[in-house]
Amino acid sequence: MILEQYYIECLSHASYLIGDESTGRAIVVDPRRDISEYLADAHRYGLTIEGVINTHFHADFVSGHLELVDATGSWIGFGESADTDYPIRRLADNEHLSLGDVDLEILATPGHTWESISVLVRERAGAEPTAVLTGDSLFIGDVGRPDLVNIGDSSTSDLARAMFHTIHDKLLKLPDHVRVLPAHGAGSSCGKNLSSELTSTIGEQRRSNPSVQPMSEEAFVTMITRGQPAAPAYFASDAAMNKRIHPLLQQGRTVPEISSGQIRAALAAGVRVLDARSVDDFAAMHLRGSVNVGFDGRFAETAGMVAEVGEPVALITYPGQEQAAALRLARIGSDNAIGYLNVGHDGHFPDGLADLLQPASRTTVAELEESVGENSVTVIDVRNPGEREAGAIGGSMHIPLAQLRTRMGEVPTDRPIVLHCAGGWRSSVAASLLRANGFDQVSDLLGGYNAWAHTHAAV
Repeated sequence: MILEQYYIECLSHASYLIGDESTGRAIVVDPRRDISEYLADAHRYGLTIEGVINTHFHADFVSGHLELVDATGSWIGFGESADTDYPIRRLADNEHLSLGDVDLEILATPGHTWESISVLVRERAGAEPTAVLTGDSLFIGDVGRPDLVNIGDSSTSDLARAMFHTIHDKLLKLPDHVRVLPAHGAGSSCGKNLSSELTSTIGEQRRSNPSVQPMSEEAFVTMITRGQPAAPAYFASDAAMNKRIHPLLQQGRTVPEISSGQIRAALAAGVRVLDARSVDDFAAMHLRGSVNVGFDGRFAETAGMVAEVGEPVALITYPGQEQAAALRLARIGSDNAIGYLNVGHDGHFPDGLADLLQPASRTTVAELEESVGENSVTVIDVRNPGEREAGAIGGSMHIPLAQLRTRMGEVPTDRPIVLHCAGGWRSSVAASLLRANGFDQVSDLLGGYNAWAHTHAAV
C-alpha cells in the first residue's frame, strides 16, 4: 500500500495519495489546486489516479478536485449531503471502496460541516484498519470547529453536538493503533489548539487531546464554540468556490515582472499592493499604500484577510519568491496577481519611486506605557479571542486581524493608533492596512503583547 502525506506550512494543510501497488489504482484525498506532486508521485509509483475524495467543503483553500478531474478523468467523492454544481459520487456511511487489496471505508463524521466524512484505510479487506484520514473532524490536539460552514438553517450548536457524537461514538471507537491523519496542523483557523505534529494515533489522542476527554455533551459544546480564531473573510468565498465549477489553475503558470511605472499606476488605481518582505524591511522603507503581508508567515491566509478573493493584486517580493507568492495566492482562489516588483534584502527600490517611499512608525513598550498613562492613544489588539483571554492591555479595543478590513468604521480617528498582536507580525499587517486606507498616525508595537507582558511581569 502507498500512503503519502503532502503538507504545506503556509496553509497548515495536509492532503494524501492512497494507492494499491498490486493494481496500480489510487485516489487523492483533500487535494490542493497545484496538483503536480500528486501526478509526479503517481507516475513514480506506477499508479493511476481514479478518484478524488474531499472530506468536506473546505473553507480555507480551494480544493484541486477539478484540476485532477481535468488531468486524470477521476470521479469526485463527497459525503452524501453535499450539494455541488458538478457531478459527484455520493459516499455513504460504512460504504467500502476497493482499490484492489487496499480497502477504504467511508465514515460519516459530521460536526465541522454536515457533509464531513473520514476515510478508514485497510491494507486488505477484512483486516484491522491501519489509518484514518479524519479531514477536519479529529485533529492532533483538537477537533474541528463547528461554526465555519453551516448548511441550511442548522445552528452552530447543532453541529457541535454532531461533533460530540462523531468523536465519542465513531472515531474513538477505532483501535488505539490506528494512525490519525488530519487535513490540518498547527496554525490553521479550522481549530484553536492544533498540534505541530502531523500524525498521531487514536490511542495517543484518547490520552492527550483535551477536546476528546470524557465530558458531558453540554461541556463539549461550550468548549468548542468558544475562543475560536476569527475566520478570515475569504473563507466564505472559498467554501462557495468549492461547491461550484470555477476556472482551473493553470499548472506551472508564472506572473510577469512589472516596472516602477506600472506599480505606481497600480497604486493610483487602487490595486491592492502586497509587500511580502519581512516586517523589519517593510518598516525601514516601503511604498506608501502597500500592505505588509510577509512571505515568512501565513502569507496566503493573511492576504485573504486584507484583499478580496478575485481582486487584482500586485506583489513586492524578494528576488526568487515572486512565483511562490503568486502560487500561494492561487491556492486560496486569488488568481489575479498582475505582476511583481523585486526589492532586494538591501532595501533598494527600483528608480522612479523615491517620492512614494516612506518608513513605518513603530512604538516601543516604554513609549506605549507613557501614552496609555496619559490616555493619549488608541490601542487596538488584533489577536484572536483565545489569545486575549490570557491577558490584554488595559483599555485596548479588540478587533481581530481577520475582521479589521470590514470593521474599520469602528476605529477612532481622534488620536494616534497603536496596534499590537502577540509578537509583531500581524500588527505590521494591520497597521499597514489602516495606513493604506487613509488612517494617519498609525504605528504597531515592537515585540507585541509578548514584550508588553514580559516587561510588566518583570516589574
